[in-house]
Amino acid sequence: MTDHDELDAILAGHAGREGALLPILHDVQAAFGHVSEEAVRRIAQALNLTRAEVHGVVSFYHDFREEPENRPVLKLCRAESCQARGIEAMVAALPDNPRVAVETVYCLGLCSVGPAAMVGHEVHGRLDAARLGALVESLA
Repeated sequence: MTDHDELDAILAGHAGREGALLPILHDVQAAFGHVSEEAVRRIAQALNLTRAEVHGVVSFYHDFREEPENRPVLKLCRAESCQARGIEAMVAALPDNPRVAVETVYCLGLCSVGPAAMVGHEVHGRLDAARLGALVESLA
């Protein structure tokens, strides 16, 4: 199946669905690792939106990428609960590893088990400096 066919399948799977833009964008991001300009154009056409409207949503939400990320992505929660549990000190002590993309998110919904991080769809709670370092090394 080509990328063109896969995008067609994603669009067809949401045909007639009210509020389909975000679900489509999530499916495109999951399938391709990013939302390309071509995908934006075709999504806009399918939903009778302007490219600017679709691009506005893609650029507003941090989960959507316009270019593929070739490294594993570690998303660190830096919301208040995780800050209160020391995530800022852990981030400051984290050695730089160019083979891992580290991104900030504000709330993974794991406040009771923070500090927390997410890799793909897998969440990690109750992090300390050693566990966070080991997680980064496991991704490299």
